[in-house]
Amino acid sequence: MTTTFTRAMMLGALATGVFAQSSLFDRYDVIMNKWAQLPENLPWGGTTTWVAADGKGQVVVMVRKAPYFRVFSTDGKFVKAWGEQNLFNEAHAVFFDPEGSMWGVDTNDNVIYKFDADGKVVLTLGKKGVKGDDSSHDSFNRPATVGFGKNGDLFVADGYVNSRVVQFDKNGNFIRIVGGVKGSGPGQMQLVHGVVIDSQDRIIASDSDNKRLSVFDKNGKFITTWAAPCRGGIAITPDDTIYVSDVNAGAVTILKEGKILDVVHVEGRPHGLSIDPTTLDIYTSSSAGTTPNVSKAAPKKSKAVASN
Repeated sequence: MTTTFTRAMMLGALATGVFAQSSLFDRYDVIMNKWAQLPENLPWGGTTTWVAADGKGQVVVMVRKAPYFRVFSTDGKFVKAWGEQNLFNEAHAVFFDPEGSMWGVDTNDNVIYKFDADGKVVLTLGKKGVKGDDSSHDSFNRPATVGFGKNGDLFVADGYVNSRVVQFDKNGNFIRIVGGVKGSGPGQMQLVHGVVIDSQDRIIASDSDNKRLSVFDKNGKFITTWAAPCRGGIAITPDDTIYVSDVNAGAVTILKEGKILDVVHVEGRPHGLSIDPTTLDIYTSSSAGTTPNVSKAAPKKSKAVASN
């Protein structure tokens, strides 16, 4: 079991960026710069804001300049690019739901799009250009990311201005608001940048400013918080292992029930984060102010990545 002192030492090391280009407990090998191989006639052209692995052999990188989606195989080879000019005002994040549909978040326009296999928008959540408050059922104010329940429910981390998670069914019908009170007290959140749902249907929101994960039950009742460096993305595996990236630490921290299992140092400022559900490979994308980049970390075959 990891002691409180050891966890504190690890978090301190995270803040100073002292880790080598591998994982603290040697569970991951890190493939650093230039994993994604773009053709010469297609530069990144903008921030590599997010990354999403579909678990079926493809990885989508979202950038803030059209074409917004760059698709690669898991070995980094370019497949295609799509997303016409002005589709997004500020492309921020991309995710795959349990059925394999892709979703994109436009933070400035306060909308979230669901795409079909042909790249057509088939569902829009939020109202373009309309700013909702913490009580709004159908509008957001600079939403950050989304997460999904096993049944396809959609959870919106509406946290750059508001301080909440908004839950919808898979058809976009409003269910509930989780949180919604700004602050640092129990059940309060300051900047909700991500959300995942675990096997117990607990709603786990990453609060970047408070540097913690807030845990709620399936009905939105507050349970507890877990300290974590989480100024970036959050992801979860079926056994409830949680991964959080942090742009300041340049690392991905792996936790289970609030206990740190490993810390993986990656390139740049890892804003976007995705875990391939099939291989447990970690993909991160570097945020604004850095050279566009996607990193990949692969688990060492001899190590049990998600063990206690």
